[in-house]
Amino acid sequence: MRILFLDLDSTSPDHLGCYGYHRNTSPNIDKIAEEGVRFTNYYTSDAPCAPSRTALMSGKFGIVNGLVGHGGTAGDMKLEGKSRELMGKLSRGGSLPTYLGLTGDLNTVLISPFAQRHSTFHFYAGFNEILNTGRYGNESAEHVTPVALDWIERNADQDNWFLYINYWDPHTPYRAPLDFGNPFAEEPLPAWLTEDVLERHKQMVGSHCANELNIDYQNKTYDNQRPAAFPRHPGEIQNMDDMREMIDGYDCGIRYMDEHLGRLFAALEKQGVMDDVIILISADHGENMGQLGIYGEHATADQGTCRIPMIIRWPGMKMGTVDDGLHYHLDLLPTFADMLNQPVYPDWQGRSYAPALRDGTDCGRDYLVVSQCAHVVQRSVRFGDWIYIRSYHDGFHLFDEEMLYNLAEDPKEQHNVAADNRSVCMEAVYYLNQWHDDMMRQNTDAVDPLWTVMQEGGPFHARGYLKGYIKRLEETGRGHLVPELVRRHPEEFPQERNPFLNQLQAKIGARMAGR
Repeated sequence: MRILFLDLDSTSPDHLGCYGYHRNTSPNIDKIAEEGVRFTNYYTSDAPCAPSRTALMSGKFGIVNGLVGHGGTAGDMKLEGKSRELMGKLSRGGSLPTYLGLTGDLNTVLISPFAQRHSTFHFYAGFNEILNTGRYGNESAEHVTPVALDWIERNADQDNWFLYINYWDPHTPYRAPLDFGNPFAEEPLPAWLTEDVLERHKQMVGSHCANELNIDYQNKTYDNQRPAAFPRHPGEIQNMDDMREMIDGYDCGIRYMDEHLGRLFAALEKQGVMDDVIILISADHGENMGQLGIYGEHATADQGTCRIPMIIRWPGMKMGTVDDGLHYHLDLLPTFADMLNQPVYPDWQGRSYAPALRDGTDCGRDYLVVSQCAHVVQRSVRFGDWIYIRSYHDGFHLFDEEMLYNLAEDPKEQHNVAADNRSVCMEAVYYLNQWHDDMMRQNTDAVDPLWTVMQEGGPFHARGYLKGYIKRLEETGRGHLVPELVRRHPEEFPQERNPFLNQLQAKIGARMAGR
């Protein structure tokens, strides 16, 4: 058995040809989709990068494994505690590559810098070979493909391997080499991105809104500076020319990556094994390209960020079919167990969708709950035609606490209809509570890491940024928004929020100085 898993960072299904995109961004991916099963409602349980891949590799939701953010306590998995044995669970079959190595007798190989990028070294668990492409996720495809081709040329004709490869080109900031050109320069933008939509988005605030596409890590604010090293990536979107630059930059990243995937497929053909290889094409998360007014970021628990592609070409199974059922990405682990006729690891929380691969049987879930705690703090429920989003920390976007979108009528999440659909919101809250109760029953320490993030000062990519951002808002004529931001986020002003404690501290200081 030979398995190739292509993890295409930040790749949104909305921008792939096989998912209906009008631009030819993905001819090589599209060909694989024609030969396999394409899943249309496939979601990461936890966004963005580190939470998603940790949930995938461990088979457990972030609320249980503990890693839901990019910093603080929630930037690490929970310890196993007193029940930990000489070898932890990730080494005894609990991680995807460990399981495949033990039950399938596969040589497990990783080509990725991801563990180093986020210090998520549990990501390595179970891989026999680890090839770090060495640029902390700032790679372009030309840095990844030679490493992958070298391995394929030396090993592809062997039996029993699992090769996991990360590509990064669709991840912001957009980095396709300039000499690649722009194959979409004469093609129309997505029809829904009109001047009226842009004008509405320009009234919004927060990281990666139309006015501030850059995060200034040094000065702790969001601004409109164009990254000097990434000329394809604009700093702001103020007109339709800027909009074209933004969309074209993302689409060029996907197309450039797709051409390199074609080189991998050609190499497998040359080795004579292409027809036998099980190919999975997916992503850690999608990319908001206007959804919720956010561009070039994966910062929310919404349709744009959490819906991901999944294409599985499994020789001997269904070909050229589409599955519309609701699935989590962590459902992949029990699916592998089912397909390999092996027992499921007991800690996994997914559900097999192998029937969709074998005979096209609908085996989707009734609803999904997806989470984001790195840029905002949100949990959302995906069911029927709806996505319900509950915000605990808005990441300075001034989101409503409750948001509801009818994805059949409003797939780009532009019109919050929560106020007009209270019964639907109540149904969503019921699902959310049901899911939360079930997760907490499985949570050995009875701690929900979402609330740990809140107690430690909010999501990592918003922590400490508000003061600098307020200054920018005042300088750019949006000072009227500041009072509401301050009201919502007193945790950003610990000295100012309690005058009594400030006075008491001053008195104590005076007395100490008088001694």
